[in-house]
Amino acid sequence: MVYAIVRAGGRQEKVSVGDLVTLDRLKAAPGASIELPALLLVDGEKVTSAADELAKVKVTAEVIENLRGQKIVIQKFKNKTGYKKRQGFRAMLTKVKVTSIA
Repeated sequence: MVYAIVRAGGRQEKVSVGDLVTLDRLKAAPGASIELPALLLVDGEKVTSAADELAKVKVTAEVIENLRGQKIVIQKFKNKTGYKKRQGFRAMLTKVKVTSIA
């Protein structure tokens, strides 16, 4: 089984061909092809982690859609002072499908 660890949106994701991965918002339109930098490549028993060999590895993905994540509710409250604050946040996300690891 071939899979790679890639850097995406400040985090690391384990991907293989055909996986759908949700990342932080990318500046790419749906249908566009993007390339993700590989940090580790596992090809059966062979594990590649050397930087010069990983520079040759290309992990390509296709942008499926841009979407927003679930709402996170932030509430602050201080007792006996009448202070209440409520705020919401929805992350901007991009869903991609990994097309090839070469």
